[in-house]
Amino acid sequence: MSNEFIFFSSFILLILLMLFIDLGIFKKKGYHAVSLKESLVWTCVWISLSILFFLLIRFKGHLLHGIDSLEALQSNIDRFHSHLDIAGLSFQEALMKYNHNVSLQYITGYIIEYSLSMDNVFVILLVFVSFNVPEKYYKRVLLWGIIGAIVMRFLFIFLLYRVITRAEWVLYIFGAFLVYTAVIMAKDFFWKTEKQIDVEHHIMVRFARKFFPVHPKFEEHKFWIRKKKIFYITPLFLVLLVVEFSDVVFAVDSVPAIFAVTRDPFIVFFSNVFAIMGLRSLFFLLSHFFNKFYFLKAGLALLLAFIGVKMLLPLINHDWKIGTEISLVFILGVLAMSIFASLLRKSEGKEA
Repeated sequence: MSNEFIFFSSFILLILLMLFIDLGIFKKKGYHAVSLKESLVWTCVWISLSILFFLLIRFKGHLLHGIDSLEALQSNIDRFHSHLDIAGLSFQEALMKYNHNVSLQYITGYIIEYSLSMDNVFVILLVFVSFNVPEKYYKRVLLWGIIGAIVMRFLFIFLLYRVITRAEWVLYIFGAFLVYTAVIMAKDFFWKTEKQIDVEHHIMVRFARKFFPVHPKFEEHKFWIRKKKIFYITPLFLVLLVVEFSDVVFAVDSVPAIFAVTRDPFIVFFSNVFAIMGLRSLFFLLSHFFNKFYFLKAGLALLLAFIGVKMLLPLINHDWKIGTEISLVFILGVLAMSIFASLLRKSEGKEA
């Protein structure tokens, strides 16, 4: 049994355990609107777990791929194009350098995914408002939406990894797409383009209605009901489908962005899952404060443009590369400036 299988299986068991704990607490409390306090507690829980996992990778990251010699370490570096120079180092020195690098890749990927999730939060909120979903059912939809998102991210990440290993030029296409997305996002910010969800004509709604009878109104928390021996899907299930679809759309941005940081699909998956697991608590937290972060969308646009350019640089000159440390500092700096500028704007507005 390979180290990758053991490490990956242990990670999945941890995620399932946390989901069962969350689900158990959810059922115990019943269907209710999530308070600011509850969302803040769970946000802190998931961020803390993400940091603990960072520390695990920082000191034991080599266990993921079973690295037990310099030859195995160099093979791993070549396999994932890490561009890590271990020439002249002892095995222990090289191992420390490798673990430091891979932990930075993980936390950078996590911050990228978590940051981009903030824009996804706004879209999900629009979906709920457009479908007139009672607030007490938000948590149920997001729980199952996150479970579906984890499965789809797993498939997307490892399929994309296979594609990249056979056709590296695909990354340049995604790099150009990220720059294009950044331009659209900046346009939405500067020109205040209003986003709306067309409930009747959304692609997932039309797809569902084509194959399933849809009940005309919500039936409490249920996704489907049976009446007169006929199964109907409810509007709440339509909402779940639209939320899942929005996650797939955002994955096209965020997953290639993390592949710009590391080619290791396991690190990409770990960083994605921790960010996704924290998305639900982040949703309820940001729903209380979203309007206060005025410049966040502009910051996310700059972040996407930076990552897109980072992916395209080798196309211009193969030796032009932006290191993980620089990427991490830039990303954190952009987010900090966006939040600070937003808070400054709000305080100035109060003074006026």
